[in-house]
Amino acid sequence: MSFVIERGASVLVVGAGIMGAGIAQVAAQAGHPVLLFDLREGAATEAKARLGTSLEAVVAKGKLTAQAVAETLSRIEPIGTLEAAAPVRLVIEAVVEQLDAKRALFRQLESIVAEDCVLATNTSSISVTAIANGLKHPGRLVGMHFFNPVPLMKLVEVVSGLQTDPDVARIIHALATRWGKAPVYARSTPGFIVNRIARPYYAETLALLQEQAAAPAVLDACLRAAGFRMGPCELMDLIGHDTNFAVTQSVYEANFFDKRFVPSLVQRELVDGGLLGRKTGCGFHDYMPGAANPTVPVYEAVALPAGERLRVHGRGAVAERLCQVLTRACRSFQHCADSDWTGLEVQGAQLRVTDGRPATQLGAEVAVFDLPLTSVPGAVLAWAVSQRASTAWAEAAGQWLCALGWNAQRIADTPGLVVARTIAMLINEAADAVHQGVCDEDAADAAMKLGVNYPQGPFEWLANWSAAGVSRLLDSLDAHYRGERYRVSPALRQRTWKEST
Repeated sequence: MSFVIERGASVLVVGAGIMGAGIAQVAAQAGHPVLLFDLREGAATEAKARLGTSLEAVVAKGKLTAQAVAETLSRIEPIGTLEAAAPVRLVIEAVVEQLDAKRALFRQLESIVAEDCVLATNTSSISVTAIANGLKHPGRLVGMHFFNPVPLMKLVEVVSGLQTDPDVARIIHALATRWGKAPVYARSTPGFIVNRIARPYYAETLALLQEQAAAPAVLDACLRAAGFRMGPCELMDLIGHDTNFAVTQSVYEANFFDKRFVPSLVQRELVDGGLLGRKTGCGFHDYMPGAANPTVPVYEAVALPAGERLRVHGRGAVAERLCQVLTRACRSFQHCADSDWTGLEVQGAQLRVTDGRPATQLGAEVAVFDLPLTSVPGAVLAWAVSQRASTAWAEAAGQWLCALGWNAQRIADTPGLVVARTIAMLINEAADAVHQGVCDEDAADAAMKLGVNYPQGPFEWLANWSAAGVSRLLDSLDAHYRGERYRVSPALRQRTWKEST
C-alpha cells in the first residue's frame, strides 16, 4: 500500500488537551487544515479559544503577525464526531496515556478513514507495537512523540513498532521536518529515547538523597554548574513528582523490573504525601509565597594555601588547569603526567578527581572532587574527604579547591560524587540504547539536547571523557553497591577494549 501526506493535506488531531492543541497549532501553522476532536463535548471549541488567546499574546510580543494568527486559527475546525474526519490523510492521537483507550480509538478510526491514511500516536511511553495489536492495517501506525510545549520544542521521536511500515516512518520523519521540527528515528522500546536515557538524571540524585549525601539545593547547584538548565530536584518539582514517578514506574515495569530503573522511595514518599512540587506549592523546594529556600554560598576567591612538595598528577583539562593556577601563583611544583590518577598532591596528601571510589577507600590523607565540566571560575563543585583523614587535611582540601577556582561544596564520602556518576550513567544508558537498536548515536545526542535541553549529548560527553574512564567509574559504583544498577553496557565495555588497542 502506498502512503502519501501531501503539503496541505487534512489532519485530524484527537485530544484537545495541552499536547493536542499544541499539535493542532503546529500543523495549522504549516498550512494543513486541522480537525480537532475530543470526547468531552465542547472541549475542542474551548481549546481553540484558548489557543487564540495565547497566540494574541505572541502577536503582542511581535513574534507573529495578526494575519498569521488569523490564518492559523481559520485552519483549525473543532468537530463533534469522528465520522466528520473521514477524508483526512493523517490522524495524530493525543488522548489519555492508557493502552486500552488508544487501541479502542484506532480501531474505531479504521472504520472511518481511508486505508492509506497514516495513523500516529503521541504516546510517550506505551509500546507502539502494543497499540497496533488488533488493527486491520498495523503497518500504518507509527509513534509521533512531541514534547511539551509543542510549538516551542523541536524534537519529535518517530517511533516504529514491530509492524510499522518503514515508508510510514519515513513519511512522518519528512513531515515533521517540514513542520520545522527535528525528528529522530526510534524503535518502540520502553521510554523510547528521551524518557529512557534521562532516567539516571533523576535516579542518581534520588539515590544520593536517600543516602543523605547532600541537600537538594547543593545537588541542583552541582548539576547546573555542569551545564544543565535546571538541577534534578527543581526539575522534578517542575514536572510533578506524581508524573515523574509514574514514568519511572512504567519504564521499570516494562523492563521486567530491571534494577537500573528502580523507582525511589524518596520520591514515592513525596507522592504519598501530596508534595508534588510546584503545582502543590512544595516538593524538594518550597514554592509558597515568601518561602526562603536554602542556597549555596556565593564563591569568594582565596589565595593558595601554604604547602610544599606540590605535584600535579595526570593529563587532560583538569591537570592543565592545576598547572596553570600554580604557575600563575609562582608556586614550584612537579608534573607527574604518567600517574594513574589526576589531581594535586600536597606534602603527600592527595586531592583527586573521583574515579568512582570513595575517598576513604583510597587512603587516609585523601580527598576527592567531582568531574568538572566547565572552566568557569567559581563553578560549584562537590568534594568529599576520607573518613580517616586528619582534621588539618579535611580543612585544607576544601581551601585548595576554592583557591583553585571552584565553589567547593563538601558532601558525604559517596562513590562517584554527583556529576561524575550522573554523566557516567547517562552515557551508559545511551550506549545500551544504541546497542539494542533503539536509535543511533547521533539520534541519542540530538534527542537529549532537543528534548530535555541537555548541554551535551551522551556521546559528546563520552568523546571528552573515555569509555575506559566511564567503565572504571561504573565498576567502582557496582563494586560498592553490589547490585545490577551500575552494570556496564556491553557496548561501552567493547568500546573500552577498542580504546586499549
